[in-house]
Amino acid sequence: VQGYWGYKKCSIYVFKGERKLMKEKLTVLIGEKEIQSRVEKLAAEISESYKGESLLVVGILRGAIMFMVDLLKKLEINDVQIDFMAVSSYGSSTVSSGKINIKKDLSESIEGRNVLIVEDIIDTGNTLYHLIEYLKKDNPKSVKLCTLFDKPERREKEVPVDWVGFDIPNKFIVGYGLDYAQRYRNLPYIAELAFIEDEDEK
Repeated sequence: VQGYWGYKKCSIYVFKGERKLMKEKLTVLIGEKEIQSRVEKLAAEISESYKGESLLVVGILRGAIMFMVDLLKKLEINDVQIDFMAVSSYGSSTVSSGKINIKKDLSESIEGRNVLIVEDIIDTGNTLYHLIEYLKKDNPKSVKLCTLFDKPERREKEVPVDWVGFDIPNKFIVGYGLDYAQRYRNLPYIAELAFIEDEDEK
């Protein structure tokens, strides 16, 4: 599905401190039906992988929440429990320090349990690499990773991704849990966000 969702004005700063009014342009990349179809297939594969096993599904806040909920509803596993984590990398936005900041940790022990990390999008892989190493210290039975979106061309740290919904190009995307300044998470589809100078304000 391709098309425009619409425009929204916002003020941003550009070169030499000049302030310009910009339009936010959303172009739909992946429609709601395509997302739901892919989530259903992922759920079937995950259900088969954990057949006869119990599973702890760990959602990474905040972006993964919509994907996680839809995935959970389609899993055919009798013993499924859920938990959440909120993590970020220390250091600047361009250089990873090799450490992670645990803003919200797990509520229960994962020792001896099957853990499935559910993420919205993977790009550099830095944070997830260190998160997986962090979880393995608690001696789980297994740790696997499912992401709805992957940007492999952005990868700096290799992470073992067991299930991927969509490989996507290196574009800024929003919707279905992904945000820009905490907005657009509620959209049921995925759109590319671009900024265009507002000609009306010149």
